[in-house]
Formats: sequence, C-alpha cells, structure tokens
Amino acid sequence: MYYFALLLTPERQLDADEGAREMQAYQEFHARAAAAIRAGDALAPAAAGVRISGGPDHPTVTDGPFAEGAEVAGGYYVFEADNLDEALELARQIPAAGYGAIEVWPIVHWMAPTVPVGSDWMALLLEPADRVNIPDSPEWKASVRQHEQFGATAGDRILGGAPLHPPNTATTVKVRDGQAVFTDGPFAEGAEVANGFYLLRTADRDEAVKLASMIPASVIELRQLAGIAGL
Repeated sequence: MYYFALLLTPERQLDADEGAREMQAYQEFHARAAAAIRAGDALAPAAAGVRISGGPDHPTVTDGPFAEGAEVAGGYYVFEADNLDEALELARQIPAAGYGAIEVWPIVHWMAPTVPVGSDWMALLLEPADRVNIPDSPEWKASVRQHEQFGATAGDRILGGAPLHPPNTATTVKVRDGQAVFTDGPFAEGAEVANGFYLLRTADRDEAVKLASMIPASVIELRQLAGIAGL
C-alpha cells in the first residue's frame, strides 16, 4: 500500500551549522528508509505559495503566506509499506516529527512520476472535512470524471499525484522527548483537510497558478518543490 506523509512544521531560520545538521539528519533518514520511499521533497516557503479557492469556474488566487496556525506544510513523502503500522514507523523517523507533526494518509491510488521531479510544483487539494467523498461512492465517481477532464486538459504537465482516503483514516505522528505520540485524524482541527495532490511541471509560476486553478477542488494550496531530495 502507498501512504502520503505531509510534514507540518514551524517555518524556521537556520544558521549554517543548524542547516548542515538538518540536511545530515534527512540524508540518514533517506538511507534507512530508501526501500520504502517512492517520492518526496521539501517545499519552498509558504510566503512564495498560492492559495486558490472558489473552484475552476470562479477561482480566487491569494498569495502566501496564508497559514493561520504555527505550522505549515514543509514537505512530503510517498511511502510504500505493507500496512499502516509500517508507514507510521517510517513517519516517526522523519526529522520533522521531532519539532512539528507528520500527517499520514492512506493513498487510494498512486500515479507515480515517470520522469525525475525537480523544482516543480505541488498542488495540495483541500476540502471541508464534511464534504470529503468516500471512495467508490456516486459522489466520488462524479469527482473522478472531473479529474479525468482536468487530466485531459493538463496532459503531460501532470507528473504524478494521488487521491487520499477520508480524514478518519489519517494519523498524526509527533516525537517529543524521544517518545512517539500517535493521534487519530489530521493534525489541525481546521475547516479543511487534505484530499489529494498533484505534482505539476510548468514553464513558470504564472502557468502553474493557471493550471492549478483548473483543478476540481474547493481549495488548492500551490507550493513549489525545493528540488533537493534527489528522489
């Protein structure tokens, strides 16, 4: 099975030594978890991101920063694991779990990139928690048709992506004082929850915003990938 791990962290200013230690911690994690990591990267600062609401017919674009809480999406992974327990153990080892939180979501189906992903774009799809469709329901099948239409329009500008299972299947992982804490559900009790994501390749930011505005979702958080993971 595939699992989406969303890293939610405070945005921090690290000096050179702190940055080197952080990079070393991630390199060590990648070495340990290499057999399970299928994708992943850090995200550029939220201030450079875009939030798109209103749906494809009436999109409203808001430049970042736009997070209301102390933590923002700072990166992601896609893991392949035999079960949720294995995925949670991987999430526990992510360095960000020690100062932020990791949301782990089961993936409905993973469309893996067929080319290397660099400084491209992640479009994180958000929905009100009470409006998330259950896989294989009539509402779900209707939304699939809308995404198929988007896929036909976007073509090879879509590098990959995945829909996620509903929020009652998510688990939040934190590590404090060396102890892992697992909590059912998403990290924040906000109005919106993750519902899926796309990885997009465009010529520039303006094209990325235009393309993301076509995605059939209540809200899209568009963030540029840092292109540093080498995954």
